[in-house]
Formats: sequence, C-alpha cells, structure tokens
Amino acid sequence: MLEHDKNKPLMCTGVRKTNAEATKLMSNADMRVPENITNNGFQDFFGYKKLYSDGNNEEWLENPKNLLLLELYNAEKIARRGGKRKTMDTHGFEVNLFENLVRLRDALWEGVYYPNRGTVHVIFDPVQREIFAAPYVDRILHHWVVGTIMKWWEPRLSYDSYSCRKGKGTLFGIKRLQKHILSVSQNCTKTAYVIQLDISGYFMHIKRDILYEKVMWGLDQQFSPEKRDKRYEILKWAIAQIIFDDPTDGVKLQGSYRDWIGLPEDKSLMLQPEGQGMVIGNYTSQTFSNVYLDGLDRFITFDLGYKHYGRYVDDFYYVVTEEELPQAKQDIRAIADFLIGYGLRLNFKKTRITEVHKGVKFLGAVVRGRQIFPGERVVKNFREAVRLVETGEKDPSVVVSYLGMFSHYDAGKIIAKAFGSVGWNYVYDKKRR
Repeated sequence: MLEHDKNKPLMCTGVRKTNAEATKLMSNADMRVPENITNNGFQDFFGYKKLYSDGNNEEWLENPKNLLLLELYNAEKIARRGGKRKTMDTHGFEVNLFENLVRLRDALWEGVYYPNRGTVHVIFDPVQREIFAAPYVDRILHHWVVGTIMKWWEPRLSYDSYSCRKGKGTLFGIKRLQKHILSVSQNCTKTAYVIQLDISGYFMHIKRDILYEKVMWGLDQQFSPEKRDKRYEILKWAIAQIIFDDPTDGVKLQGSYRDWIGLPEDKSLMLQPEGQGMVIGNYTSQTFSNVYLDGLDRFITFDLGYKHYGRYVDDFYYVVTEEELPQAKQDIRAIADFLIGYGLRLNFKKTRITEVHKGVKFLGAVVRGRQIFPGERVVKNFREAVRLVETGEKDPSVVVSYLGMFSHYDAGKIIAKAFGSVGWNYVYDKKRR
C-alpha cells in the first residue's frame, strides 16, 4: 500500500480495501509485469512516441512508466475541461499536479489503486435525480480508462447510439430520428409510426457482474493474448475497482436529507441490493452504459430487423411503416424478454406509439416531418429565463445559450412570443429557422 508522507499534500490513491466482489474476481490476477515485457513493451496506443520523437523525449518515453504518466497527464487535461475546476478538490490536485500524477501512476502500476470517497446530492431540474460526484483523481483515471477502451469500442457500437460519444449527443440524436422518420414515411407521403420504449430505473438496475463480463470481453478482444502487456493488467484492475466499488460506503452528503423525499426507490443507489446499480454522473458510467446495452442495439437491429432504430441511454425507438406496425407491437414483448436477461425491465407506462405526422417527442424536442420544435418543458424554461433576464435576476448569457440551441429548431415564433412578453423586439424571418 502507498504510505502518505505528511510533508506532501494529501492525494488519496487508494488505501481502502476492495469489496468482496472485486476481490473474488481479481484474486487470480497477477499485477506483476509479465516476463516478456521490456521497457518498450507498453503499447503506445496514442502515438506519443511519434509525437515526441525528438531525441531525449523519445528515450524518456521508452520507459513504460513514463508513457503511462504522459497518458495520465493528458487525461487530466481532458478532465479539467469538465467545468468543475472551482472545487478545493480540483485545486488541491493541480497545485502539485506532477507529484500527484506520479502517485496515481505508481498506485496503478503497483496494483494498489482503489476508488476514493466522493459526494452525493439530489438535483430537481429537469427531474429529481440522485447524483454521485467522484473525487478529481478518480475522474482523471476515468478519462484514461475510457480513452483507452473506446479506441476499440467506438467503431463497434451502433451508429445510432447517441449518448456520450464524440460527434454525437442530443441534437445529433434528434436529427437522426428526423432522418429515420423521413426515410420510412418517404418524405411524409406515407403513414409511419415511431415506437418509443423506456427502461425502468436503468442505472439502478445494472448488474455489475454482467457489466464487468461485457467490458472485460471487449478488453480481451482489444488485447489479443500476445499483446496483453502491463497496460492490459492495469486496465483490468482499474475496471474491476470502478465497477465493483460501492460509492455509498463513506460518501459525503451534500444538501439535506429532505432532498431525498419523493425520490423513487429505483432512482436511488442507496436503496439497491449489493452488486446492483451504477452511479449517475461518472464519465465511466455513461460509457459503460453504452457497452451494457450494445447487445440490445444488436438484437433490435439485426435479430428483429429494425434498421430505423436509435437509442439515447435508456430511451430508444424504432420507426415502422403502417404495414409493419402489428408485428412491431408484438416485438415489444420480445424486447422486454431480452432485457430480463440483463436484469432490466421495460417501463410499459412510458411506451408510446406515435403516428409521425402528429409530432414525436424525443430528447426535449418534437420532430414533425421536416420541422423540429423545442419541447414544452424547454419552451417553459426559456420563457422563464427571458423574464429573469429582464428583471436582472439572470445574466443575459442564459438567453443567448437558448438562442444557440433554438438556431437548430423551427423556433422563430416561440422566440418572438417570449421576447414580446417582456417588451423586447424580435424580427421573425419565416425563411430562417
């Protein structure tokens, strides 16, 4: 275990014992460097040796521990973009950045890294949700893990899985739905339907052993037996610690206990049985959630044959013609049965079958043929933001951000009406969105 030097700033890199599940799975893991690993045996996945191939730097990078340190440094640069740099936790790490990164690297190299204790709070916008926040040092590791494994997973995942992927996101997902609708309805000349399904308490019902099996399957594909070097062993260890860690153990509460009043049981990690549930908020959680449902994407697309399909986290849909609708309704049960094998269940109360010309609600927008409108909640929040800016209670940048979003929608009338309610002028050009 790493010992803390009182003369050095505290940066926890794991002095807490792993839980029983991770211990059982990792008991046979040998964290020593394999005998065939030489100084250049640490695979350079990110091209750093080419980037720094100028004499001394290249020689320095021949040491695999130095290469790992450089990768963690770049992961820290990505993590700091997350908008959370005002915390004491973040400042404390960055004040002694190099020293803290070295300590994190050494903990990983020696197989003694364990996740640290974070915080938990409840948010109410747009809905009541429980959010765990990992310490900064763990967020750095999360970025390193995701950046490494996604080099293999990214081209494998469904093109129509939109959450937490480079070049995608909510707007991309909305426009993909519109493209699917226009394709199936033959540019709005034929009747078509969108079947939308939702998973009950998705993150809280993820089975950690199933998740670990799927992530490790991908890691074993990424690292063929002859290429399983020190990076593979470190990733295997770190992934197990992340997945099987119990973040509720020793977590620091932010806010009031009253914030949890009214939060459904399947929305709180505090109330889940051992080995079940994953925190909402960690970078790894978003990525692992895509890996977990990769099988669902393939089942619906290839086994059931619905090519006009899309998913954002646990909210997914498929678009069908009028002739395909009866079979599409029957396949809802097949999808529900498939999810049972993952420990998940459909929320049938949120199942929606919508004729496309009536407008399809998805990710805060309404897609109606060639037009996209902001959803009711977004419009309501925008009007409130305009009012608060007018009264001086909000900065104008809030409204500007909404206008940036609305530039992709058919929202001219909505903007004009909201501005007019506070006496602002807005010229609505019907030729422009």
